[in-house]
Amino acid sequence: MIASNMDALLDLQEQLIQLREEALAMAQRHEADILDCNAELQGSARNLLHYLSVRQRDIRPLQHALSRFGFSALTALEPFTLAHLNAVISLLQALTGRQCETPEPPVDYLTGPHLLHEHARRLLGEIPRQPLAHIMVTMPSEAAREPGITRDLLQAGMNVVRINCAHDGAQDWRAMAEHARAASAELGVPCRVQVDLAGPKLRTGEIPSSGRLLKLKPRRDLYGLVLEPCRVWLHSGAGETMPPGLHRPLQVLPEFLAACEVGDRIQLVDSRGQRRKLNIVQVQPGSGIAELKHTAYITDDTRLDLKRGEATVLSTYPQGLEDVVLPILLLQGDRLILTREPQPAQPEQRDQMGDLLHPARIHCTVEQAFDQVQPGQRVWFDDGRIGARVEACDGAEMQLRITMADPRGSKLRSEKGINFPDTQLTIPALTDKDLVDLEQVAEFADIVALSFVRQAADLDALHQALNRLQRPETGIVLKIENRQAFENLPRILLTGLRLGRPLGVMIARGDLAVEMGFERLSEVQQEILWLCEAAHVPVIWATQILESMAKKGMPSRAEVTDAAMAVLAECVMLNKGPYIVETVHMLRDILARMDQHYHKRRATLRPLNVARL
Repeated sequence: MIASNMDALLDLQEQLIQLREEALAMAQRHEADILDCNAELQGSARNLLHYLSVRQRDIRPLQHALSRFGFSALTALEPFTLAHLNAVISLLQALTGRQCETPEPPVDYLTGPHLLHEHARRLLGEIPRQPLAHIMVTMPSEAAREPGITRDLLQAGMNVVRINCAHDGAQDWRAMAEHARAASAELGVPCRVQVDLAGPKLRTGEIPSSGRLLKLKPRRDLYGLVLEPCRVWLHSGAGETMPPGLHRPLQVLPEFLAACEVGDRIQLVDSRGQRRKLNIVQVQPGSGIAELKHTAYITDDTRLDLKRGEATVLSTYPQGLEDVVLPILLLQGDRLILTREPQPAQPEQRDQMGDLLHPARIHCTVEQAFDQVQPGQRVWFDDGRIGARVEACDGAEMQLRITMADPRGSKLRSEKGINFPDTQLTIPALTDKDLVDLEQVAEFADIVALSFVRQAADLDALHQALNRLQRPETGIVLKIENRQAFENLPRILLTGLRLGRPLGVMIARGDLAVEMGFERLSEVQQEILWLCEAAHVPVIWATQILESMAKKGMPSRAEVTDAAMAVLAECVMLNKGPYIVETVHMLRDILARMDQHYHKRRATLRPLNVARL
């Protein structure tokens, strides 16, 4: 062998031995953490620490040098870090003749992936033959009343039901779980139930109503000619469902409705002073249909006169009109005030030129933010649609300057999420509401998902709460959706291995993208996948997977590519939508195809039809 090549191989061997010694040293420094873990999970904890040590260094030059000599690079060492280092060093030993001791790895090429497989099975249930990834679906409210929804989803390929405690109530959650159990038994398909606790809500407060209003508008063509009158459903009962084919409901008193006859008309003067009439075209017990050919704005004070010929048969006023809540309009450069006290929002005031005279004020639901935020730190609203920076905070009010908004103005509404990515918020992930909800769901939940995790103590708190409810086998899924959780992930994973419960991590890409920056999302989700694979912890790939397909029945090209990349995870979560059953079918087909090409990030190199000449 050429001397220069031998020198290079010896240098590579020395670098790898140094890398291995550093990994062993890190595990030794944290030996107490390892021994504190469940005995069956100590190998996973040790492997995680070995991997963390390797990834603290820039090993790109080493990677390139190994590839130059045809050696296996270090790009796939997550589930068996020390075993992989040993293997490459052994090959170099055979070439250089320089021998050294080989430490016993905590896991190897077989046991590492097997542990990840078993941990996924323990948390998510039996793994279907194909695709290897589980499919989780968020239950719509209707699933509490219609068992067929869950049954159809299970038949399509779902195997984990997700119940969100931020919506519906305890009776609904129980009904959803019971329908899932019944459908699972009927079809002979395994199914787990995951319940997501709502967690602390960082949201905007209430915006008061600007009044009650009903807008009736016919359909017109490009030139303003009426193509179809507005078909108004007349009814007398709140909560009734409008029949299909009608456009808008108008509730009136029962005696007014009973007096209506076909051919009558309802005359009114709307809120703009415009005279309008609705022609009654159909009447049946308890309801009727009227048609309107000109736009009308109806308020509580709009008098409705039932006319038959020239005579007024009866007069009434609209009932049960919906509140109109106008959003706060924000332009780049505007000021906005967040208030600690839960007072109703106050809209912005502008002059005739549109310049801001007085900034809008709106409540922020998490008090701790007012104690911990600092000037210059960023604030995001509504999933990152509106950006701002803190200019001042006195503990009671937070003065913000809008830095990002739609050029025409962005609309901020109540109950919209707020993110403080630069602020170290000390907010417990487990709220009083969560503890009450946990008592309601503990009996039927296979998995409890903890929202807005920030530190290892949050995981400990949920573990203790489940122990008090005598649920030692209930799994925990940690939703990584903020910067603190991402930065604390190694310690959080070690804590999870110490507790010994079935454990998983959900990459909640919506809030995480806002917190970390959209441009960093791909990088961050990949890092989470690496760390979890090193700890042999299954990952759930979540947020906006095939969202257009679920909502509109047609996916975008980018969504299909994104869904294909979900093969990197052990489970993929879909959100609810009118086309969710079709979406599950599509996702299952995508994953089944990708399973033939990839196992995690490693290409399986199955034969390619396209390779034939």
